[in-house]
Amino acid sequence: MRNSRRGEVDPFIVMDVMERARQAEAAGREIIHMEVGQPGTGAPRAALERLSADMAGGPLGYTVGLGLPDLRARIARLYGEWYDLDLDPGRVVVTAGASGAFVLAFSALFDTGERVGLGVPCYPSYRQVLRALDLMPVDMPTSLENRMQPVPGDVAAHDLQGLMVASPANPTGTMLGKPALAALAQACADRDAALISDEIYHGIDYEIRPVTALEVTDDVYVINSFSKYFSMTGWRVGWMVVPEDHVRRIERLAQNMFICPTHASQRLALHAMDCPDELNANLAVYRENRRLMLEGLTKAGFTRIAPPDGAFYVYADVSEMTDDALAFAAEILDKAGVAVTPGLDFDPVEGRHWLRFSYARSTADIREGLARLARFMAERGAP
Repeated sequence: MRNSRRGEVDPFIVMDVMERARQAEAAGREIIHMEVGQPGTGAPRAALERLSADMAGGPLGYTVGLGLPDLRARIARLYGEWYDLDLDPGRVVVTAGASGAFVLAFSALFDTGERVGLGVPCYPSYRQVLRALDLMPVDMPTSLENRMQPVPGDVAAHDLQGLMVASPANPTGTMLGKPALAALAQACADRDAALISDEIYHGIDYEIRPVTALEVTDDVYVINSFSKYFSMTGWRVGWMVVPEDHVRRIERLAQNMFICPTHASQRLALHAMDCPDELNANLAVYRENRRLMLEGLTKAGFTRIAPPDGAFYVYADVSEMTDDALAFAAEILDKAGVAVTPGLDFDPVEGRHWLRFSYARSTADIREGLARLARFMAERGAP
């Protein structure tokens, strides 16, 4: 059977790590999961109860392509609660997870071969979805000095037609402040480049409140998801906020590509937005886990760490220990029983010197994982 060039995308390495961890568990080992960015909690209990009542009331068929009107209105209200913005619900598009939003955004904004900038390290699926759509991902090195985020000069320097930013970012957890976001938005406007802001980790923040790109410009696609703060990974529902004159363009694409997001997931998302006590309790767990990770990783010998402002990751430079993070992660899984993600997922060049540790699981798991890592590093000795 013939193959398309567009289908030649790289594997998502963290999923391969998950599979090796699953195989180890199937063989009887207890594995501590620090590899995957998945909350250890599920959807809010009160929301699940309300969804159960919805489902008992009759079949949940198709919704309109842009999503349930009630959910779109509730998402718009969230922007008032979190950012003091008055957002028109008509600009909100409910999507099949943030992943579905990426496909819609890239399809709506770019033509074949156009260049979209990614500040590396970054979420790997940006790169692969762009390639699958016959677009050109442009990896742009970042620095700790700039919090491992793109800078305005990158837009012109790399001749971009689009720029993808994430704040808080995966894998680093670093955030862009309002002046930095405004400068990036202006750089894009100056070059007629589209700005896309991935904000799926908003709500999972600690000392600093995240800034939405909508606070600095309306000429932007903002992407968010119910997977992280709302703890609904497997339900696959997200959203976009797009300029008013792009709504119909996105609607046509969504109708044809997805028909609509899953109806039950949309209803659960609507109910989850009214469960702040349970969601904030989850955030308190992440806060404690973050404290433990920053303390425990440093004691174990992982001292060169990107500043994690938000999300639930620590990105550590292990270049003094290895030149092969993939093999190092495999060694940690084999000898310590802790699954971690090699940086090659996020940066195909420098990622061989980095590991990502997720602290999205229970605090008990984090304590045990850190104890195992400390023993492993002590037994391994100095680099």
